[in-house]
Amino acid sequence: MENKGKHISEQFDNELKSVRNAVLSMGGMVEKQLTDALLAIESNDGELADAVLSNDKKINSLEMDIDGACTRIIAKRQPTASDLRLIVATLKTIADLERIGDEVKRLARVAKESFSSDQKHLLVSLENLGQLVIHMLRQALDAFARMDGEAAFEVHKADGNIDRQYEAMMRQLMTYMMEDPRSIPKIMDVVWSARSLERIGDRCQNIAEYIIYNVYGKDVRHMSSENMADTVQRKR
Repeated sequence: MENKGKHISEQFDNELKSVRNAVLSMGGMVEKQLTDALLAIESNDGELADAVLSNDKKINSLEMDIDGACTRIIAKRQPTASDLRLIVATLKTIADLERIGDEVKRLARVAKESFSSDQKHLLVSLENLGQLVIHMLRQALDAFARMDGEAAFEVHKADGNIDRQYEAMMRQLMTYMMEDPRSIPKIMDVVWSARSLERIGDRCQNIAEYIIYNVYGKDVRHMSSENMADTVQRKR
């Protein structure tokens, strides 16, 4: 009977490990999509943009597979509180990863628009913001892989830097529109792209909150940064 219990426990651990690996695969796919979309904008590569749009279906399919696996685990294993927290964090994470994929699609559509040589300067700030967001997504996925609450808190704080860069970029773009009204259509493409990047930062911040919830057992979604820091530090 003891061996049977051990076998069931090992099966359960393997199922949880498989789900976590699938989340990281999905995250890696989303990160590549984001990198490719930004590269497509920078290089005006319509074919790469089309590939990004086409690959979004794979992300959606993977989300459904992971969702189904989590549902089966809950139904079969009746997990304890700590394991249930991990499953809930996983389900919420894949939902945000799928939404990041949706924002990436918007970037890919902008990449299919052509920018003249004298409009290329509009994309410089977008590229800089994009690199910050890619780094934040990468750090969020790394924190998820290790279920590292302190690293997740650092990711959460990083969103403030993205918000500041986004706001500065918006002010700059508004100035360009006032100086040259003819450029407004192209500037709006950049505005919507920047907005998508800012939203991706918000999604990464959400993922960080799910990790903290799983590690510390505390829902921090509406906490101030100070209270969140206290939660993390008290558990050291």
